[in-house]
Amino acid sequence: MFRRTFWFTAGAAAGVWATAKVNRKLKQLTPESLAAQAADRAIETGHKLKDFALDVRESMARREAELGEALGLQAPVDPDLPVRRHYVVEASEPVGPERSLGTTEYRKLPYKSYNRNEDH
Repeated sequence: MFRRTFWFTAGAAAGVWATAKVNRKLKQLTPESLAAQAADRAIETGHKLKDFALDVRESMARREAELGEALGLQAPVDPDLPVRRHYVVEASEPVGPERSLGTTEYRKLPYKSYNRNEDH
C-alpha cells in the first residue's frame, strides 16, 4: 500500500511540475512577452553599440595624439569633444585675365543631378 501511495504522490508531483513548466513556457511565447523580450534585446544591443563607439572614439583620439607627437604637431586632443569631420571643398578658379584683379567671376562647375527620376 505504501508503494502505491509513493508512486501516486510521485506521479502527481511530476504532473504538477510539468504543468507549471508548460504554463511558464506558454506565457513566454505570448505576443506581449515576445515584444518585451525583443525590446530588451534591442536596448542591450544599443548599449553594446554605444560602448563600442565610445571605445573607437577613445582609440582614435589616442592614436591621433600619438601621430601628432610623432609629426611634431602640438595641438592637444581633448577626448571629451566630439570628432569634427573635415570636408574637402573645391574652389573654382577665376575666369580670364581678371585673375590678378580679384574679381568674383568664377567658372561654374557642371551641374549633375542625382535624382534618378529626372532623366527618365
